[in-house]
Amino acid sequence: MAKKALVCGISGQDGAFLAKFLLEKGYEVFGTSRDAQMTTFSNLARLGIRDSVRFESMAINDFRSVLQVMTKVQPDEVYNLSGQSSVGLSFEQPVETLESITIGTLNILEVLRFLNLPVRFYNAGSSECFGDTGNHPADETTPFSPRSPYAVAKAAAFWEVANYREAYGLFACSGLLFNHESPLRPERFVTRKIVSAACRIAKGSSEKLHLGNISISRDWGWAPEYVEAMWLMLQQENPSDFVIATGETNSLSDFVAEAFRSVGLVAQDHVETDPTLLRPSEILFGRSNPDKAWQVLGWKANKKMKDVVRMMVAAELAGITEGNPR
Repeated sequence: MAKKALVCGISGQDGAFLAKFLLEKGYEVFGTSRDAQMTTFSNLARLGIRDSVRFESMAINDFRSVLQVMTKVQPDEVYNLSGQSSVGLSFEQPVETLESITIGTLNILEVLRFLNLPVRFYNAGSSECFGDTGNHPADETTPFSPRSPYAVAKAAAFWEVANYREAYGLFACSGLLFNHESPLRPERFVTRKIVSAACRIAKGSSEKLHLGNISISRDWGWAPEYVEAMWLMLQQENPSDFVIATGETNSLSDFVAEAFRSVGLVAQDHVETDPTLLRPSEILFGRSNPDKAWQVLGWKANKKMKDVVRMMVAAELAGITEGNPR
């Protein structure tokens, strides 16, 4: 029989790419949404897999709801990609962010412990937990120093997973993923905002792109590659946490320059700094050391920042050409 995977948060970027990956592996894929009958699952539709996934309504903050779905589906693997996913928005909605991430993760762990099923559990951690790493590449032993409500929540969820793994013997692990992008990113994410604006300007728009601090530096990868790492974590003999990243750091100004260069423009002519977009606290420099993922999982990122930008630009221009700017 085909393995069954339950993807919590299947409507987002990572959930959609993971669902596609698992379907190609022969899995029976179930996806959750708070109200599955009302959710459009547009990302799954864009990938052409909406009709191949079975959907369940599940409120991850409600233990009873999680218990009902888990009992019904009886999955072999559970991937928790749900919860509020925007760092910037977490400053405006800190309670929702902490509840959706920390309580949601705890509910899944408690249900798995309660049902005592042989389920393998993946939890979406974040490089945001590390805070500002400076010139010290973050690996699995680097202490956390979260600088946003989102990062605080992800750090708490990480330790929940580690505790249940050690205390109850669950096969549970977290992926500490650095930034990973694709055309499925909503435009509230700065990378998609940059790419969309550059493409509109290249098509004749007179707008200016307003950004906050563009001197920050991050490790940007390609989201479809990162979901393979999630799956690989659950195929190991023993559960363990992994940093997933490219190992290459670039400034946001470099990302902006590459986006405009890809459409034949010079970024400085079209970008303005907007102090209202500055966050209360910010990670200035993020650097990764993903060696463990290569040594244990055999996983390595093939696409780096410039590749990511060019692919996002190509997809955006195709959408505009078709009259659908998405």
